[in-house]
Amino acid sequence: MITTTQTATTTQSTGSETARVPLEHSGLLATIMKAYSRRQFGLEAEPMLALLHQRKVLTAVSRFGMAAQKWSRLEDGLKELASLSVASQIGCSWCMDFGYYLSRTNGMPIEKLEQVTRWRESDVYTPLERKVLEYAEAMTATPPTVTDEMVEALRTDLDDAQLVELTGMISAENLFSRTNSALGLTSQGFKNQCDLTPR
Repeated sequence: MITTTQTATTTQSTGSETARVPLEHSGLLATIMKAYSRRQFGLEAEPMLALLHQRKVLTAVSRFGMAAQKWSRLEDGLKELASLSVASQIGCSWCMDFGYYLSRTNGMPIEKLEQVTRWRESDVYTPLERKVLEYAEAMTATPPTVTDEMVEALRTDLDDAQLVELTGMISAENLFSRTNSALGLTSQGFKNQCDLTPR
């Protein structure tokens, strides 16, 4: 888990060299955002700095992200696994890094985090988690490869509201991962702040 010492001392970004837009900003809003991010996560989250170039986009994406955090019909662990699956499939190292950090902070076992990219061969996931990971992959494929059978399998464990929430979370992570990847944002070392050993 995160320690106070680690959070206080880990404040340098490691991914800014690859960013496709400048991440340096001055002004009151930038100062507030950086301070909030350092207080919450121990680092200045680079996606917000990238989006700060267009404040309406930053506002819309931030509000959507905050609203999605309040969705509460589906177990958080299932949503976290789905998001990690999306990020790994798209290849967004920033989202993988931050997702590991959030999931581990919320108590997800290390084994599940380490094996999300090879879930088919793993025996650490429950049958429902395996269905969720399959659904996340199918939704993220281009074009999507979701089948009626896949959804019916999920319906044995999830009600309509939970299925819609899962679908919305996978769609949201596609937005975040594709945006961060396109803007060249890479891992900042968030997961180094918890007890997950980097691979």
